Amino acid sequence: MRACHACVRYTLTSFPSLSQASRMTGSDEDGDSGWDAWGTWSDCSRTCGGGASYSLRRCLNGGNCEGKNIRYRTCSNMDCPVESGDFRAQQCSAHNDIRYQGMVYEWIPVPYEPSAACALRCQARGRSLTVELAPKVLDGTRCRADALDMCISGVCQEVGCDRQLGSGAREDNCGVCAGDGSTCRLVRGQASILG
Repeated sequence: MRACHACVRYTLTSFPSLSQASRMTGSDEDGDSGWDAWGTWSDCSRTCGGGASYSLRRCLNGGNCEGKNIRYRTCSNMDCPVESGDFRAQQCSAHNDIRYQGMVYEWIPVPYEPSAACALRCQARGRSLTVELAPKVLDGTRCRADALDMCISGVCQEVGCDRQLGSGAREDNCGVCAGDGSTCRLVRGQASILG
């Protein structure tokens, strides 16, 4: 299997640090009635570029607990080196040595499809053959190239400009993440930074 080892983490000996902690999905606010304590955070799904980590808890009263038994957070949010390439492309190319219908192809990712944002859909280079090589991409794969939103367990999850899961943070007109637009002014249709 070919993959960028700088971007895909196979095994680790440590858990993500609290400095990597991020906003978690809504299950954090769920009541704790009948639940065991949350477990430790898993290893991050990636070493760079934004990945996902999860924590589990167990229902103690025979499966009648309200809320979810899993929660997620983002991790490894620093950018990957440019030479490491696109994470989805790495996953497609990992199938280059695997025969598909008796042939070996060089696989590249297909353009974004809203209906299958988290499926690993790849195209044979130089051919019109497009195939779903896996029902879901690896956790931390961007849902589309122009946003930070990432696939987690096969579902596209919103990631804010602060790289935190579900934060809703957006850049203001000045390009400041979660800003209020006060750091620049509009000059002839273009924003100008205030000094």
